[in-house]
Amino acid sequence: MNARHKEGAQDERRTVKVSKYLSKHLRHQPERIGLSLDEAGWVEIDTLLAAATAHGFPVTREELDHVVAANDKQRFAIEGTRIRASQGHSIDVDLGLPPATPPPYLYHGTVARNLDAIRSEGLTPMNRHDVHLSADRETATRVGARRGRPVVLSVDAGAMHRDGHVFHISANGVWLTQAVPPRYLRFPDPH
Repeated sequence: MNARHKEGAQDERRTVKVSKYLSKHLRHQPERIGLSLDEAGWVEIDTLLAAATAHGFPVTREELDHVVAANDKQRFAIEGTRIRASQGHSIDVDLGLPPATPPPYLYHGTVARNLDAIRSEGLTPMNRHDVHLSADRETATRVGARRGRPVVLSVDAGAMHRDGHVFHISANGVWLTQAVPPRYLRFPDPH
């Protein structure tokens, strides 16, 4: 492996490590490093960087900007001098997203071991505030693949919306809803 390739791999590992650190503390455990997010999940960037350094994980502003810009899922948003996670919180935040009319179908990526529970309970937010849905099968496939061989479920979002279920769309294009009852789900045919 040449020096440039090795350096690139190290940079990529560092980017992933910083992204995971930010996700943990902006979505789930801000108090672990002494952060207090506002009701919408925002925190001052300087406060975040100081807290990370004080807790043994120094992050430069350049690294932070790179992680925000390079993240293909746009997990983070910067507004002026503040940063927040775009969605996926397990802590209580109000992202202030207005209700949105979903497309007729949305998609959810999962794995086969979850199908029995989903058939009986539908999709529930688990440890998050909302169920996350994708606008296309490809994204849902990538989401499911993080946990094994992906299974993509179709969600009759149009019918859900007509029946009074509320949808929101995050800044990074993830569709959010409180739950998806089983009757709105279409499962792939077993092979």
